[in-house]
Amino acid sequence: MTAGVGLPDAPRRPARFITLEGGEGAGKSTQARRLAERLHGLGIGTVSTREPGGSPGAEAVRHVLLSGAAERFGPDVEAILFAAARADHVDETIRPALERGDWVICDRFADSTRVYQAEIGTALIDALETVALDGLVPDLTLLLDLPAETGLERARARRGDDAVDRFEKDALALHVARREAFLALARRHPERIAVIDAGAEADAVAEAIWATVAARFGLASGGPAG
Repeated sequence: MTAGVGLPDAPRRPARFITLEGGEGAGKSTQARRLAERLHGLGIGTVSTREPGGSPGAEAVRHVLLSGAAERFGPDVEAILFAAARADHVDETIRPALERGDWVICDRFADSTRVYQAEIGTALIDALETVALDGLVPDLTLLLDLPAETGLERARARRGDDAVDRFEKDALALHVARREAFLALARRHPERIAVIDAGAEADAVAEAIWATVAARFGLASGGPAG
């Protein structure tokens, strides 16, 4: 699912690729939308997208992955499907947007594969990433961090009576391990990954995100984050 907004006559800044990562219920989708709206308010063309998905081919694979239909084939096949979806997403949505000069805001990206498919080992993940990304690296990754228990409670409240997806149903211990894995990635890549306290109210999280983005890319305040 993608949505592009832009002001053709606005002064152009260099294109940027920003990703949002984190565990279940961290508020990535909401904060990605709010960030895109604030950038648009500064006259910056933006494309909002997500993973798995973000292009017609990748959206078809998204259903297979999140429904759990691919789970019975094992983690290697799941990882390959994620990589196939990502390659299409990069080729059809992300790279063309950046080449146009738009900023791309993506809800999840390659860091999620390193965390959620960690059991397949780094060698296979590295190989799949090389093929799918072809050198593409986010300019900034915002890691929305909060305790796993809190995130799962939020996800349950958001979901209501809808069916739980492939990853939300995993045991709490696994969600805790994923949080730690995300934080370990942030420690290894502090130049790219900024940790945001997602346990605060949504407005406070949006302000923290904006402060990080504005400082990183030299942007003006752009008004409130709502």
